[in-house]
Amino acid sequence: AIAGAAMGKLQSKISFHRTKYRADGSVEETGPARAARQLGPVHTDAVAAVAALTPDLCVSGGRDKTVAVCHWRSGAALRRFVGHQREVTKVTSAPDSNRVFSASRDKTVMMWELHGTSGPSQRFPGHDLVVTGLAVSPDASQLCTGSRDNTVCKWDIETGECLGRAAISRNLVTHLCWVPGEPYVVQTSEDKTIRVWDSRQLQVAHAFPAQRHIQTSCDVSPDGRLCLSTSSGCAGEGGEATV
Repeated sequence: AIAGAAMGKLQSKISFHRTKYRADGSVEETGPARAARQLGPVHTDAVAAVAALTPDLCVSGGRDKTVAVCHWRSGAALRRFVGHQREVTKVTSAPDSNRVFSASRDKTVMMWELHGTSGPSQRFPGHDLVVTGLAVSPDASQLCTGSRDNTVCKWDIETGECLGRAAISRNLVTHLCWVPGEPYVVQTSEDKTIRVWDSRQLQVAHAFPAQRHIQTSCDVSPDGRLCLSTSSGCAGEGGEATV
């Protein structure tokens, strides 16, 4: 017991630091580490997607086929939505609204009302394979979806009508992001290409030069000027982010 107490005192005096190992072998100290908070489980299986809903709430989806809305500070689950037949792959929300969207391996996208019933208020079927991209227009009137079936679709949120469908060979969509305040959607793909779609005609407005590895996600700065894409690396090379 005495030895244990002494060890406890010793450990309490040690200052731990995060260390970052660079490729050249140098070590950079980045300051004292703070222990990560781990909240109670919200899903009964792995969490596959998470997104901000409000400054205090987040939405998540997982292998348990459900969509959950949580208070991220306390970890409390406020709402749970049930309707998908397979794993939820992506979640997002409409700007300044109470609407939540989820994509799934069941080839569909569903819309949920934060203050509505536990069932979906709108369904968007139409893809032939798992839906892997999901983005809502800035005015919250349209939805863009992408899939491993090589297609990108545009939908009317209120009616659920498919307003357009475009296919590009080998365009296995991994992520979609709507450019703030613009009619453009950025998309990453397993073909290592980042494409910018004009949502009005659902045509590719620009394609950046192909990257070295499969691009797994993308995001756009609030001013719409910068695009960030990421990859998970391959063949022993680590992941990377490109602006």
